[in-house]
Amino acid sequence: MKKLLPALFVLFALTAGAQQHELKKLWQTDTVVRTPESVLPDLKKKILYVSEIEGDGNTKDGKGGVAKLGLDGKIINLDFTTGLNAPKGLGRFGNTLYVADLTEIVEVNMNTGKVIKKIPVAGSKFLNDVTVDDKGTVYVSDTRVNVIYKLENGQVSVFLNDAKGANGLKAIGTDLYALVNPDLIKIDASGKRTTIATLPCGGDGLEPIGNGDWLATCWNGYIFYVTAAGKVETLLDIHGGKLNTADIGYDPQKHIVYVPTFNGNMVQAFELVSK
Repeated sequence: MKKLLPALFVLFALTAGAQQHELKKLWQTDTVVRTPESVLPDLKKKILYVSEIEGDGNTKDGKGGVAKLGLDGKIINLDFTTGLNAPKGLGRFGNTLYVADLTEIVEVNMNTGKVIKKIPVAGSKFLNDVTVDDKGTVYVSDTRVNVIYKLENGQVSVFLNDAKGANGLKAIGTDLYALVNPDLIKIDASGKRTTIATLPCGGDGLEPIGNGDWLATCWNGYIFYVTAAGKVETLLDIHGGKLNTADIGYDPQKHIVYVPTFNGNMVQAFELVSK
């Protein structure tokens, strides 16, 4: 969740080229999903896991949880997991769901919705996004303290300092990709940072297309297509209203983008198409 940078949007609008991609709306839920922040698709089970803040995004109030939806947007269980605080990013490894919950990483059984364990992250204030690599190492961003943490073998450590406004994360192979305000960067196994692109606002959600390109969002209501060469194209602009574009999910097989609208209290689905 970021603040808008109007001057950068003006500059971006003047310099952006012709749009090559677009989003076609497929469906949206009723306004019953309680402050949805993140969507994690399980394509094999045909389920969308959705984090629900249901209240203030900064408060430990026990109101938050995780909902289950079908890939068609039908509600399966809005109370799949309960008793969390202000859950945001979701990641998975095997049958374990990892949830960023303010100052804790929460492990949830993906079959039952029951909380397995809550792991406190010392020094954290606003844990935001989660990604898990193919070895089961969990990475979690903290937007307020500008740190990316790592959970490995049950132990939490600092993976990256000086990560300004760190939010969206995605682990691919031995590389970690991160939205570090306002850049999309790659951190390789040696810790080297490479800037791929600069967004016109602080990024939130991050998903790979599968061909080296990316989808990135700003919470204010923007979705961008980012090429591997660093070109940024605006796909959706709904800023200024009650709908937000938080931590999206993506189906690379059907090219469907799942958008949690946060203050809009619903999830929307769009098909990504090339012109």
